[in-house]
Amino acid sequence: MSDEDGRAFVPGHVTGFFSSHEADDPERAGSRGAGLALSDGVTVTVEPAAETSIELDGEYASVEAGRRVLDELDVTARVTAETDLPVGAGFGVSGALALGTALAANDAFDCGRSENELVTVAHVAEVAAGTGLGDVVAQSRGGVPIRLEPGAPEYNRLDGVPARTRVEYCSLGELSTAEVLAGNTDRLSEAGVNALVDLVTEPTLDEFVRLSREFAEEADLLTDDVRAVIEDVEAEGGQASMAMLGETVFALGTGLTDAGYDATACEVHPGGATLVE
Repeated sequence: MSDEDGRAFVPGHVTGFFSSHEADDPERAGSRGAGLALSDGVTVTVEPAAETSIELDGEYASVEAGRRVLDELDVTARVTAETDLPVGAGFGVSGALALGTALAANDAFDCGRSENELVTVAHVAEVAAGTGLGDVVAQSRGGVPIRLEPGAPEYNRLDGVPARTRVEYCSLGELSTAEVLAGNTDRLSEAGVNALVDLVTEPTLDEFVRLSREFAEEADLLTDDVRAVIEDVEAEGGQASMAMLGETVFALGTGLTDAGYDATACEVHPGGATLVE
């Protein structure tokens, strides 16, 4: 164990569309799809402690994925996470906390795991907790990741849209990832696979947002409030869609601001999760 705490930054992640892929082996389970890694993210600090505890923005947090990571690494620690992102609104905060915990704990306790091993630990923890299928592997890459195959690094295959941009978002509330994933995802997955094929054919940001908008419609995930915001952005000539899975609208450039919304702005984060001083 080192003398210092471990600390990691993990970008937030907005999924535009996805397909769900179950498997008996959680390393092979996951999702295919595409999203945006955000410069707004989660900073996780891990330090040795007599009892395990997890705090998010100064409050106790029951984050099953984070606890599963510590159990797998066989460490007892105090985990403190800080973020400006809305929780439960489609920004991959749970996945970021799991991945940040894995990276920071490995550093603090000299666990000797490689990056891919730590991503696998965090991915499996997320899948087992039912809080996500693809955020962790996307957050480990950064940029505009395209998940061509599901699962942990040993099994997945990643590509990306080679572009950066300003991103605006406006969160209207929470949506339970676990509840959506627990239901019938056949229609959702069919729409997600079709969108993925089209994006691979034309890998641009504009196409990503257009396909995300179509996916949200075809998968029957749009709420009335989210639809209204998206239509306001489109009325001003912009493009917007819904974050999966949360009652959140994201747009490229100044789309939400142009439509009169008090949106939060950030950028596509070019790199993946990393240790920080």
